[in-house]
Amino acid sequence: MKQLLWSLLLVFMVNIQVSAEPFTQAAFEKAIAENQTVLVDIYADWCSTCRKQQQILADYFAAHPESKIKKFQLNFDTQKEWVSYFKAPRQSTFVAYQDGKKVWFAVAETNKERIFNKLQSLEVK
Repeated sequence: MKQLLWSLLLVFMVNIQVSAEPFTQAAFEKAIAENQTVLVDIYADWCSTCRKQQQILADYFAAHPESKIKKFQLNFDTQKEWVSYFKAPRQSTFVAYQDGKKVWFAVAETNKERIFNKLQSLEVK
């Protein structure tokens, strides 16, 4: 029972640590204006590829708690204007910005090593 409680606590702490901020125009524009490294995760609740990607992101950010990457989740189904803005052909799309410029665009990428390598490269300015 004690081990189960510790496991649940750990899961709760990881979820707090890696949760992405819901996408808003104001928050996105502010992060870009401040030259933050930004990752926009375009997802849908029903998307199995998105769930796999979100687990990979959770693993990455749990392993890199010092990460400076600002994470936004953009809902594919309810934020269509922004899906069009980012030219996302479908849910499960990642778009990353560094110094205000788009530096990564990936669709349906679920290779953990490639995602980790790209995120690590974004950590270095």
